Parts: sequence; structure tokens; C-alpha cells
Amino acid sequence: MAPRKKLQGLVAATITPMTPDGQINLSVIGQYVDYLVREQNVKNVFVNGTTGEGLSLNIQERKQLAEEWVCQGKDKLDHVIIHVGALSLPESQELARHAAAIGASAIAVIAPFFFKPTNKHELIAFLQKVASEAPTVPFYYYHIPPLTGVKIRVEELLDGIKEQIPTFQGVKFSDTDLLDLAQCINKNEREQFAFLYGVDEQLLSALAIGANGAVGSTYNYLGRKTNLMLQAFAKPDLALAQKYQFLTGEFLNFVIKLGFGVAQTKAVMTFVSGIPMGPPRLPLVDASEEFIVKAKAKLDSIVWPDSN
Repeated sequence: MAPRKKLQGLVAATITPMTPDGQINLSVIGQYVDYLVREQNVKNVFVNGTTGEGLSLNIQERKQLAEEWVCQGKDKLDHVIIHVGALSLPESQELARHAAAIGASAIAVIAPFFFKPTNKHELIAFLQKVASEAPTVPFYYYHIPPLTGVKIRVEELLDGIKEQIPTFQGVKFSDTDLLDLAQCINKNEREQFAFLYGVDEQLLSALAIGANGAVGSTYNYLGRKTNLMLQAFAKPDLALAQKYQFLTGEFLNFVIKLGFGVAQTKAVMTFVSGIPMGPPRLPLVDASEEFIVKAKAKLDSIVWPDSN
């Protein structure tokens, strides 16, 4: 087996396309892969996460999506990370075994959020039980306290984690606590863990303290622009990198005020890519026509540094 490429740079948190009647629409995944690679220069994906409505899908749907992304991404994508977290430990373990069987590049797990772990030992015990079902697959913890309510600091969690989870490779860090992220990066330099930042409008801040890359929904449709920001930061041309971050922020600030979530992300991706993403699944409801008109006008009005 060829050695795995190091996971870094941009990872698109994939949207789950649905038919108008709310069934998953596997038929457009091939087109979606090609769009990400050709139009957005994004070659890594994170499937069945928050943006993909993973927790609103049943086990069978999650497996079908995972299979389709691995299949369509073969020889095109560098990494297909499958989120296998669930409220039920046996379900999460089943998804982990499935991801391993189909050749996923990595798996990730969110903290259970109904009955919540109250300390790092409880959380690691859960994660370890899932990771052990896919013993050859790189494992990532998906830290998203704004949605899970599990506020166990990652810095604390990482202490000695490799002994309990040998496949542990890093964290998808979807929180605004940059002090926690900085401490993780500072303390775990030797381990070479990947720290992938998940708050798109603050990515430049995370890069400045050493994040390896990012997982986010905006990289579905602003991947090329964000890649240009990464290049500017690496040069380093901080002023140019700031321009890209400020313009991304200008768009997100505008749509957040209108009400921006997974349903609205599906609408934006549909009008930018031309690939029909369909409606979200209840309790989420479709983006309004007014939102679509305003968001499209705002995005069209932005003058990016590379378009002059």
C-alpha cells in the first residue's frame, strides 16, 4: 500500500445532496468530487459531519455516502475522512468497521452529546472503543463544543492519548478558543499531530499559531480563494492573506446576520457549483428565496485580489 500523504491544507466538509423528497442523492457525488478538485483545488473531504447532516442520517445512509465518496474519490482525492460519531457506541463502532472495510483514509468521532462525558477519562474511553474497531485507520477527534456542549479542553485530552488510542493522528478543532488550540500545538510538536481548524472565518488566526490546515463548509465553494490565502500566508505575504480572510469574513458576516446554517450552505453550494444539493432534512428547513437572492448578490459583489 502506498504511504499516506500527510493530511494538511484544506478539507471540504461535504454536503449531503438530497432529492426534493428528502432521500440522499448519490448520483451527483462523482460530479461533486470533480468540482472540488477542478474548480476549488480541494483534494480532501470530511464526510458525514455537521455540514453533511451526519447525525440526521440513518446508519445505512451514512454507509452508502461513505462508500460513494471513497469510490468516486479513488485516484482523485488525497484523503476521504469519514465521520463515524454517533450517540450510540455500537452504532459508532459499526460505522468505524465499515469505514475501515471500504478503505477510508481516516475516521473522526464527535463527543456523544445527549448523555455527555463529564471528564477526559469518560470521553477517551468512548473514543478508544470506537478507534479500536478500525485498528489500522488514522483516528481524529472532532471537537465542536458549540454543538455538543462537551467543553473538555483538547489540551487536557491529548495528554497521554497515544497510549490509549495508538491510531490517534489529530483533531478537527471547531471552537473559537485559540488559547486551547495554541497550547495543543505547542505541547504536541514532537507528536506531529495534525490540528485542522474548523471555524472558517478565523482560519488565518489559527494558521498563525501553527494549525496544519482546516476542515470547513466554505471550502466547498471558496476553496480556491482560501487556497490563495494559504499561499499568501506561506510566502509570507500577511497583508494579502489578511485581504482574503477579511473578504471571506465579509461574506460570512453578511449571511450569518440573515441566518446561516446547513440549509443555507446547501443553497449557496447549489448556486455556486450548479450541482443540486437539495433540501436539508427536518428539523432544518430550506433556505428562503430571499436568502438565496441576497447571498448570491453579496458573493457576486466581492472583488477578490486575484480577480483585478
